Amino acid sequence: MADGTDQKSSNQMWGGRFASGPSAIMEEINASIGFDKKLYAQDIRGSMAHAAMLASKGIISPEDKDKITEGLNTILSEIESGSFEFSRKLEDIHMNIEARLATLIGPAAGRLHTARSRNDQVALDFRLWVKEELQKTEGMLTALIAAFLDRAEENADTVMPGFTHLQTAQPVTFGHHCMAYVEMFGRDRARVRHAIEHMDESPIGAAALAGTGYPIDRHMTAKALGFREPTRNSIDTVSDRDFALEFLSIASICATHLSRLAEEIVIWSTPQFGFIRLSDAFSTGSSIMPQKKNPDAAELVRAKTGRINGSLIALLTVMKGLPLAYSKDMQEDKEQVFDSAESLELAIAAMTGMIRDLEVRKDRMRAAAGSGYSTATDLADWLVREAGLPFRDAHHVTGNAVALAEKKGCDLADLSLEELQAIHRGITDSVFDVLSVEASVASRTSFGGTAPSEVRKQIAWWRGRN
Repeated sequence: MADGTDQKSSNQMWGGRFASGPSAIMEEINASIGFDKKLYAQDIRGSMAHAAMLASKGIISPEDKDKITEGLNTILSEIESGSFEFSRKLEDIHMNIEARLATLIGPAAGRLHTARSRNDQVALDFRLWVKEELQKTEGMLTALIAAFLDRAEENADTVMPGFTHLQTAQPVTFGHHCMAYVEMFGRDRARVRHAIEHMDESPIGAAALAGTGYPIDRHMTAKALGFREPTRNSIDTVSDRDFALEFLSIASICATHLSRLAEEIVIWSTPQFGFIRLSDAFSTGSSIMPQKKNPDAAELVRAKTGRINGSLIALLTVMKGLPLAYSKDMQEDKEQVFDSAESLELAIAAMTGMIRDLEVRKDRMRAAAGSGYSTATDLADWLVREAGLPFRDAHHVTGNAVALAEKKGCDLADLSLEELQAIHRGITDSVFDVLSVEASVASRTSFGGTAPSEVRKQIAWWRGRN
């Protein structure tokens, strides 16, 4: 579109208060169209609902409502086809659309802004966008959880070392390890769902900050736009960006979970661990070392966390000192959210692909599962259960057994009965039933434990919940 506006006509959008046009610097710092044009669909949707409400209340004529709706549909088509020309002189998406509407339908366009302000308009557009993004994130997290459930089911019996301090601790199953991430991303999804419920209020009709004297129906516009109800305080409505902060907070926590997973993928795919092989789709080679297969996708997911966390801190800092109600500082909210949403979407999609594609090397996991005397706790538990020792005494006896195995360079299960009885005479040959990694994991049948039977119960519960 040719907007045909100069600085003078741009001022007319503000009204008669300003006698001269803004300087180039002011125009540069004030304009937001470079990023808030992303809100075009929400802006048009909100304007259509507002126009329909105004007409229903007799504030504008049905004819003007029809012209406005037709013009907005034309603008929507122009933007989506790429023929719409955005103007920085018109500052933002709202004024760009309003100016084009005036060109298309004439004076009727000026009636659209009755009983609203750019303050409640941008609050509506942004809230709609964040709500839709949260709904998208919910779906992506559901897909990631499903990928982990499939992997957990395939590997409910696959033994691997469990770690604390990245040192071998006790044997677990890979299925149980996968289910730990199901729990993490399940909490992320619950936070997303709560945020959608929490923000499900319509801002439109709050106007600049005090509401309006026109007989509007805010419940009608709320329903038309898919909100549960309208907001209840006009001052808070135009100054609230909690929904954006909540989105960024959720994104930061989720990105942290993704980063922890990415770190494990990076470690597991090294030749030294060799627990998994990444598919070629999520790996790259080296420009100089032909043998290399680098986990670049996982590394980039890990790095996105810093970017997302930075956006949260940036917006918290913008909002921390603002008096009620609206301040122009709040224009700095959108870029942080847009960037974080894009980063989070990409990270979740990449991780879902990696989990579905990776090859689990069960032999390497099994070989590592018994390393580091990982069944030592099973020996201590056996001494408590079968020999009647207090746990602290059993811990001491087990420490002596580990020291002997270390000295001999063998596993606990490779010590002879005579050697074990020399440490404590109450040990019998039944102790060897608990010193294998398979016996160890099978015994951990407490609720939420690593036993294959328990892992399958948790998988079934999550599938029913999903």
